[in-house]
Amino acid sequence: MKARYINPFTDFGFKKIFGEEASKHLLKDFLNALLPASAQIAELSFKNNEQLGMGEIDRRAIFDIYCQNQNGEKFIVELQKAKQNYFKDRTVYYSTFPIQEQAEKGEWNFKLQAVFCVGILDFTFDDYTTEPEKSQVLHQIKLKDQNNKIFYDKLTYIYLEMPNFRKTEDQLETQLDKWLYFIKNLEDFSEIPHIFGDEVIFQSAFEKAELARLMPEDRSRYQHSLKIYRDIKNVIDTAYDEGKIEGIIEGKAEGKAEGKAEGKAEGKVEMARVMKHEGLDLQMISKITGLSISEISML
Repeated sequence: MKARYINPFTDFGFKKIFGEEASKHLLKDFLNALLPASAQIAELSFKNNEQLGMGEIDRRAIFDIYCQNQNGEKFIVELQKAKQNYFKDRTVYYSTFPIQEQAEKGEWNFKLQAVFCVGILDFTFDDYTTEPEKSQVLHQIKLKDQNNKIFYDKLTYIYLEMPNFRKTEDQLETQLDKWLYFIKNLEDFSEIPHIFGDEVIFQSAFEKAELARLMPEDRSRYQHSLKIYRDIKNVIDTAYDEGKIEGIIEGKAEGKAEGKAEGKAEGKVEMARVMKHEGLDLQMISKITGLSISEISML
């Protein structure tokens, strides 16, 4: 059956629904469903999503969505389609950019505005070994001390493990439930589910996501984005099935610590080689594997 709505896990689809000026109200409602009452957003403005480090040798970071609220608090919203080495490290690294940009010239007392990093993950973490952690959808992380007391409350990481969200329409209770149900199942909807009723915010979201409303150039961009998404999923799933990158994420290479590190490095290279052979964009391969574009080009 031909899809009626775009796939929100594609770069185009995600930014069409949440990353355009005309859809800013959708992003605000989604973020408010995630945030505590004390951090609710009244106004939201987009910022340049391409950030450079402080020095010439610092690496560039490109966020899916970068915005701030009425108080100057910063929000990075990232859609992550596939597992990659050092994913948490990359998230922490990204969070340093909105921190550094707050530095003022001249005398400055180092007072910072809060930074929130939101990751919507189309995969699950592998480092949780017990329930309910293994099946949790929402993870909120702050810096804490050895007594589990919050040491610094202005830096928050929020991860959504979308494969763990399994609620059906009749089980939805909160606004966040509705948004997760919308994101996870949007491409499969043939009509607007009853649960969304006459809610203006979701009527607007479905309108933004309807394929028939796309201009020809946007439809072409979406199809390209959809192909990349499917290629990434197919390459990684196939590589796992064939054992080509076994241990790249989980670190299950046998032997001593040196052997494990070597196994991870070889896994990254093998994953990059397979993706390159399949014709994936070098920047996308770099984002997934952590390898530099120059390293990938030499494979």
